[in-house]
Amino acid sequence: MERHEAATALIEAVRFLKDNGLLGRRAHANLSARLNAETMLLTRGGNVASLGEDSFAVIRLDGTVVDGEVDPGNQEIIDMHAGVYRLRPDVGAIIHTHAPYLTAYAIAHAPLPLAYEPLLRAGLTEPVPVVPWAPRGSEASVGGILQTAQAHPTVPAVLLANHGVLVYHVSPASTASLLGTLEEAAELSARAATLGGAAGFPPEAFAQVKERMAAYRS
Repeated sequence: MERHEAATALIEAVRFLKDNGLLGRRAHANLSARLNAETMLLTRGGNVASLGEDSFAVIRLDGTVVDGEVDPGNQEIIDMHAGVYRLRPDVGAIIHTHAPYLTAYAIAHAPLPLAYEPLLRAGLTEPVPVVPWAPRGSEASVGGILQTAQAHPTVPAVLLANHGVLVYHVSPASTASLLGTLEEAAELSARAATLGGAAGFPPEAFAQVKERMAAYRS
């Protein structure tokens, strides 16, 4: 992806996040898009309420900033994004936010249950796991994220204990859309708790949903 195209896509993704209440009250988030096999485009600062073409930096996946600047407070998240891109060549974009319901699950150290059918349609086959807490951007934090992502290769997201959520997918648009689906699932599962808790699917559900989707996309 070319830089201007990536910046435009990330700005559009943030617009989607704002319109759908996926940022939290402080509009704190960080987003990135893969440019090629060696570089990514990352938001410079922590507040993404107003982004422009100069709100991003080009960074190699070894963590070296090659174009633009990253605010001091955001430098500690470079390794988190770069590490996921190195681990998952299929990932084209990464979004971290404090979406309210997903963050509530993260604060509770509770995996997001697989109980909402749109999650199956998004390809999830198991709950969204929680990464054990460690200081933001630390080696322990990044290592925990990568370890958890590697242990759950079919889940394109992790909950960061006591902090928020990290979602990774093919493009900025698809990553933002997936975040919206996950947040919706988190809200509905939290509401279901008042009715006795979210109920899971039968073992054959994923295969059945996959079959139905294929039938209507052929």
